[in-house]
Amino acid sequence: MLLRSPRSAVLRAGLVAGALASWGCAEPVPVLAQHPVTADTAQLMNTVRVLAADSMEGRRAGTPGAARARRYLIGRLAALGVAPFTDGYEQSFPLARDSSPGVNLIGAIPGSNPRGSYIVLSAHYDHVGVRRGEIYNGADDNASGVAAVLAIAEALKKAPLRHPVIIALFDAEEGGLVGARAFVRSPPVALDRIGMNVNLDMVGHSDPGVLWVAGASYSAKFRPLLDSLAAAAPVVLKLGHDRAGVSGEQDWSRSSDHAPFHAAGIPFLYFGVEDHKDYHRATDDPETLTPVFFGRAVATVEAVLRGVDSRL
Repeated sequence: MLLRSPRSAVLRAGLVAGALASWGCAEPVPVLAQHPVTADTAQLMNTVRVLAADSMEGRRAGTPGAARARRYLIGRLAALGVAPFTDGYEQSFPLARDSSPGVNLIGAIPGSNPRGSYIVLSAHYDHVGVRRGEIYNGADDNASGVAAVLAIAEALKKAPLRHPVIIALFDAEEGGLVGARAFVRSPPVALDRIGMNVNLDMVGHSDPGVLWVAGASYSAKFRPLLDSLAAAAPVVLKLGHDRAGVSGEQDWSRSSDHAPFHAAGIPFLYFGVEDHKDYHRATDDPETLTPVFFGRAVATVEAVLRGVDSRL
């Protein structure tokens, strides 16, 4: 996630589908409250440990560490059966500070309605690299979001949405949302066929167990869905951080890779946590994540995604 100034303070596809089947726009979702979370937390943490290993050297865009992370992620996408959009997964773009390009990874999961608009499910895989001899591993920022996207992609392969999904793992977010801007400038489908961006940035570390979703203030039709889920989600799901001037909240409307979509008039929902003690520090390691919250956050995001699919 882009550096923010200090401020004050999976359920498996079958369970989620069962919950969604019982939803009304303003009805609670008792299934999510009554059933234990069965997201594969161990797999989520394994993914984070790979991406946030010292050998990845902080995954700074344009570095050998970023290239190592990319090779791993391409292998994961292929193993999950997420198809590349064209000849390969990579979308290269120039980096102003470096001769090496940045590289987004773009894949596709078909929906049952191939003519429907696309949902872009995104997370950035870069971090800030090595500073003053210390490796900034970026476990929560944003290996957690990438691990979550891969887990949700696996669930979508088993139980597809109606809408086709673009899986977008963006590079160079930390340098100013450069990869996401490149994607919006040169999307793999016509921009008017993208109906929604669901962006994940820092979803693995919350000691109080609070997951925030921003974007509902711009897309009122999703508010009943989010209110319904928040009443029974396996985490504390709070709506906000998407309006200026709200006491105790920053406006996150432009703080991560959803911002270029928002600027292009595309609705977004952004999931993340508030700043914690390891945010943008060398201590953002896998051991500092909160795995139970992490698994429940992924379950919640998947449930929201399936709800969005039914209302888009």
